[in-house]
Amino acid sequence: MPGRKARIRKAGPPRVPNSPRKETVNPTTEIFIGIDVCKARLDLHVLPTGESWSTKNEDRAVATLVSKLGALKPTLIVMEATGGLERRALAALLTKGLPAVAVNPRQVRDFAKAKGILAKTDSLDARVLAMFADGIRPAVRPASDKETEELDAVMVRRRQVVDMLSAEKNRLSANPPSKRVTRALRRSISHLEGELKDIDDDINSSIRKSPAWREKDELLQSVPGVGPILSRTLLAQLPELGTIDRKEVAALIGVAPMNCDSGKRQGRRVIWGGRAAVRAVLYMASMSAIRCNPVISNFHARMVKAGKKPLVAIVACMHKLLVILNAMARNNSPWKMEVFA
Repeated sequence: MPGRKARIRKAGPPRVPNSPRKETVNPTTEIFIGIDVCKARLDLHVLPTGESWSTKNEDRAVATLVSKLGALKPTLIVMEATGGLERRALAALLTKGLPAVAVNPRQVRDFAKAKGILAKTDSLDARVLAMFADGIRPAVRPASDKETEELDAVMVRRRQVVDMLSAEKNRLSANPPSKRVTRALRRSISHLEGELKDIDDDINSSIRKSPAWREKDELLQSVPGVGPILSRTLLAQLPELGTIDRKEVAALIGVAPMNCDSGKRQGRRVIWGGRAAVRAVLYMASMSAIRCNPVISNFHARMVKAGKKPLVAIVACMHKLLVILNAMARNNSPWKMEVFA
């Protein structure tokens, strides 16, 4: 019985499978774009087409990029918050009505690890951001106006000056043996105190010029224990105040207790994440409110009587004070002790 005929390959280079082609996109396909931001360059990746390219992180290049991305009609554009380097691109995208959002880099890195992507390059990060946009779909927040961004920058600078002033005073209190060093420290302290006064004057002037800010500032400061620093920090760095519910605002600042339970084990509740700069100012205001605000003072006393640890009781007061301020901002109603008692 004759066997199967052998197939003879003709001479020539071996056959190579066709290279993968970029997926064709029909009009109903959702488009997700990841942008990895660095000081000099923006790396982009588009899903599901797989297209990727780089462009300069400068005004003219960003304007051209916005026009190109607008033609793609993306569902969502995601980039990481990178200490302000992302602001130019993010503002340009939001101004043109494109759905763009800056997210926490830690969330993106955890997402990449969950996907088994351990390597890290700029182009790979852009692809991960596009995958994050498709898989997680973070909510797009409205763009901040220029006045709010300027107030935020001034408040950040104020915190920097306060930190430097505290450091210089600590060095002076150490009683350096050199008189030259002592004189230099005193000059530095005098200069920083002058700069701090100028910054406070600028902040006061900005608040007075804006009727909306002035009204909200007076509203927040009507609460015993809330001073101008907390009020203006909330205006600049928590624009969501009054627009979200109590659970969301507590999680946003990082004063919401997180569960840590597994099976029969019930772990300690701890706070995690959030806007540390706002939380630090809220802590100092809560310490003041414990002394001079009857509602917060009585609440703190109940926490201590219930056996809560001192720091836990203070964090609970921070949570309560923040919830009160959020409710006041939402209802546009001044402080009334009988309402929040």
